[in-house]
Amino acid sequence: MEIERETVVLVVEHEVGCPLGRLEPLLAEARLDIRRPWAGDPLPSGRDALDGVDALVVLGGEMAAWDDDVAPWLPATRALLARAASGGVPALGLCLGAQLLALATGGRVERGAVGPEAGLLPVRASAAGRSDALVGAVVASLGQEWTAAQSHGDAITALPADAELLASSDLYPVQALRVGERAWGVQYHPEVVPADLLRWLRDGHTEQLAARGSTLEAERVAVADAEPSLAELASVHARVLLEQTRRQTTIGGGRRR
Repeated sequence: MEIERETVVLVVEHEVGCPLGRLEPLLAEARLDIRRPWAGDPLPSGRDALDGVDALVVLGGEMAAWDDDVAPWLPATRALLARAASGGVPALGLCLGAQLLALATGGRVERGAVGPEAGLLPVRASAAGRSDALVGAVVASLGQEWTAAQSHGDAITALPADAELLASSDLYPVQALRVGERAWGVQYHPEVVPADLLRWLRDGHTEQLAARGSTLEAERVAVADAEPSLAELASVHARVLLEQTRRQTTIGGGRRR
């Protein structure tokens, strides 16, 4: 007889300034195994790396998806994402995490040709996205176009062979993708809390804001006004991830126990 156990979500944090944020309380029904390799935490590796793991979340960071010299844990992170995608383990990559997912499964990631995308900007679901478990849930809650927090300069420029394009923005065509059945990447930041987003914009994106006629103060007002929809966006991502763990009967090739 199988013995039920708690749900375990493995989280990879790349730097102190890009935490789990809004998603942490929303995933509280699970046990969060937060690994901080930048602080020396080891990442699981090998064929059994995801044994006992019900879902994987990979957060954002300032390094590029190919910056293995800067962040020597990136190869292990890509391996975890590739294993999740091939093994049907629910996974969610956020910004850098989405780029790592694409790179790990045969896609291409490069410096964005149009420059950084920053601030609150619209994202639109694709036809495939409208029927997807994650993006379809966002559409059901917020409509076919929603506002999302952006702070990135790299781009997924070629999808993996078995990926679906789920959402796009004006500047960056790949805003959401799914690889396999349950591995999602989103270029935007559903997890970021207002204070962190405004800090990112202040420290690295004032020129981009000015170029589109915005300011840090205008973004502050926009973030406050958009709070209900931003909170709902985070809630949908957490809810779908947890729902997908409940559908799982195998984790990393082994039975859930």
